[in-house]
Amino acid sequence: MIYLLALIGLVTLAVLFWKAFGPAATTAAKGGNGGRSSRVVGPDDDPEFLWRVDRENRRRPGSDTPTDPES
Repeated sequence: MIYLLALIGLVTLAVLFWKAFGPAATTAAKGGNGGRSSRVVGPDDDPEFLWRVDRENRRRPGSDTPTDPES
């Protein structure tokens, strides 16, 4: 039973040390993005891109409503 408690304690310490001194902690200390993954954001997920597209569409007269080919 004492070995089980010691194992749980060691695993807990390992997790705490990993959180404190792991790769995400060193990246944040160097001025990185705080451990966030550096994945590429697509245009449909980029708020700045969507804002620019919306602004361009509002500047064009008559382009805000799609044309219906059946009418």
